[in-house]
Amino acid sequence: MTLNDVTYLFEPSSDKLREETSSSLAATTAKKILNDVMQFRRISNPHTACDASTCQQCASPHLAKIELAVSQGQPVTFVLPAFPGKSPNPAKVLGPLPDMAERCALEFLQHLCDRIKQYYSPGGKIILCSDGRVFSDVVGLRDEDVTNYQNEISKMIETHDLNSISTFNLEELYSTVDFDEMRNHLMQHYGEPIEKLEASVHRGKSPDSSVEDQESHRLYLGITRFLIEDATYPGQTKSRSSLQKESRVRAYAVIQRSKAWGDLVEDKFPDAVRLSIHPQSCGSAKLGIRLIEPDNWATPWHGVAVLVRGRYMLLKRAHAESIGAQLVMRFGRPSHYVLKNNSQEVKNEI
Repeated sequence: MTLNDVTYLFEPSSDKLREETSSSLAATTAKKILNDVMQFRRISNPHTACDASTCQQCASPHLAKIELAVSQGQPVTFVLPAFPGKSPNPAKVLGPLPDMAERCALEFLQHLCDRIKQYYSPGGKIILCSDGRVFSDVVGLRDEDVTNYQNEISKMIETHDLNSISTFNLEELYSTVDFDEMRNHLMQHYGEPIEKLEASVHRGKSPDSSVEDQESHRLYLGITRFLIEDATYPGQTKSRSSLQKESRVRAYAVIQRSKAWGDLVEDKFPDAVRLSIHPQSCGSAKLGIRLIEPDNWATPWHGVAVLVRGRYMLLKRAHAESIGAQLVMRFGRPSHYVLKNNSQEVKNEI
């Protein structure tokens, strides 16, 4: 064996160098994509080190999935359980159908995918896994309203060429047309005992509890608040204490159904990055994501879009009207509001 032969044995082959370079490039691109998404996330405690997009503990549950997609030259897939249907409270929304509030949110999500495409050509794609059908009977939504809402969301995506967004709904999994049967089937396969959820929520009250338990407690409080708001509308006759009691019970059912749906979605899309409209804590398996800028912790299905100084923001309908915002009609339907004066109440929410 000559000296040249020995040298050759210790030199990496060109194929290996290409493989290592490709792997390094995929890792770098994946980190950039995740950092981009994390700029728009909702976190449960914004006054921590996790407020930065570079928190490694926050990144670790998601980075491998993004890197896998990049290494294969595929679009990075995100799944977002959201867009369930409009709140039944007319003091919060304009009606049962999507309006400018949903359009703004969808366009924001498309913009996020477009940002990724600027430096990674396959880009990203977001699958909206609507959970409205999953818990409609618990939150006071009619199934026909959920159907119409979902159909309008699909039309909005197509009409405005939001080609990085698609939908996935419960009824796509079953041949039956009985929605109660679909929900029962989901819970039989993915539902966990309500007692287990109650115990997790109770443990989550302690600051020393696990991240999962803290998220359960935080989610329970948030869902309870939304249910109370949705049930508090002109003409209803129940007392405040009665609504609170009912909402606490229903909140557990909503979370139980939502968790079952989330587990099904994870099974259906195992390589997708999981997003959530709810704030998430450090190291969570999901990334909380904003739906509109500026973000004031509202959702399109619990509010209306108000045009203020050239930007849309989300407010409850009653609030928008109380500060003098004017209703805008589009295609014969209420669309959004425009505020022509700079109200102090709005300034405080931006």
